[in-house]
Amino acid sequence: MILKNLSVEDARARMLADARRLGVEIVPLADALGRVLAEPVVAQRPQPPFDASAMDGWAIRRVDYAPGKAFAIVGESAAGKAHPHPIQAGEAVRIFTGAPLPAGADLVVLQEEAVRDGETVRFEAGEDPRPHTRPAGGDFKAGDVLLDAGVVLDPWRLSLVASAGLARVPVARRPRVAILATGDELVPPGAAPRPDQIFESGSFSLAALIGAWGGEAFRLTAQADDAAAIAAAVDAPFSEEGPVEADLIVTIGGASVGDHDLVKPALTTLGLALAVETVAVRPGKPTWFGTLGDGRRVLGLPGNPASALVCAELFLRPLLAALSGGDPVVRLDPARVVGDLPATGPREHWMRASLAVDPEGRTLARPFPDQDSSLVGVFARADALLRRRAGAPALADGAVVEVLRLRRG
Repeated sequence: MILKNLSVEDARARMLADARRLGVEIVPLADALGRVLAEPVVAQRPQPPFDASAMDGWAIRRVDYAPGKAFAIVGESAAGKAHPHPIQAGEAVRIFTGAPLPAGADLVVLQEEAVRDGETVRFEAGEDPRPHTRPAGGDFKAGDVLLDAGVVLDPWRLSLVASAGLARVPVARRPRVAILATGDELVPPGAAPRPDQIFESGSFSLAALIGAWGGEAFRLTAQADDAAAIAAAVDAPFSEEGPVEADLIVTIGGASVGDHDLVKPALTTLGLALAVETVAVRPGKPTWFGTLGDGRRVLGLPGNPASALVCAELFLRPLLAALSGGDPVVRLDPARVVGDLPATGPREHWMRASLAVDPEGRTLARPFPDQDSSLVGVFARADALLRRRAGAPALADGAVVEVLRLRRG
């Protein structure tokens, strides 16, 4: 089986080949934001459960209505306080938005079109006024499937679940991800680095992304270029919170073939079986993926921050979605490139770009001039990744391209 220089699609497919939802747990609705729904939500009763008024006004029977006709006022219907009696011929009930219609009423005349005189009211709403009513079940009916399994519970979907009366919902268990950065050159932020060292940043960004993508992230203590130490850290992951039972290990650095790239050799002692050895992508060619002897998955990302973050978008995000029972598809949007682009080589290229909208409402993508994989500042200003397929021809300014939008905020 070929493991090297795989296309992005082939590499992703291999990573997702046996990725399934890890489990189900029941959580309070208030804690379900951002979770993946594990079972369909089915309405147990209609919403609204009664015919209701859509406006403030007067409830009457349409058959009784005539411009200028006087009606006897017999009561009031407010939200949560329905008028208790059926409405009779020639009667009117003062009603408010969202209140139940009295039995027999099928018309609400707006309060602006009514003139009250003591215990009677007259209407001037024209010959054929709008009903201004909401039918029972107008939003959904009992038995309707309100949400399918696999959707992410955002604020709007939470409102729908609450409208169905559910206080607790079944959701997919979050994938537990241990992040291990490696390299002699790394020191934690806040430490005093030597002149030949840099601050470790990759684990912080990846932990934030994993949380935003529905996982639980655990940052392990960074390890030097020491095969035994790397193997020990993966064999028994330990974070500031204590031991970590991880579903997925994400390593940063040590992924290439140099003398100090020790992660894959170190993990062979734990039974590592590779499914992806390298990917024909720029940046991020050294990205790899495999399974340890105990079944845990390992995604190896390059040490350069831009390479790691690009490949996290391309591979880690869909992998987390699949392990949560969600949708792993990477969706791209069309845009028009600003400036000319040269032809690409044998690797697919994902360029950091800023987005704007022109006066015609079209999305414009402007690649940053310097795409060096070590530039964290460029990524911090980017709105999207612009995709150039392997072997693509040169493009002129204004050509249509594909972009992967980066989630901001």
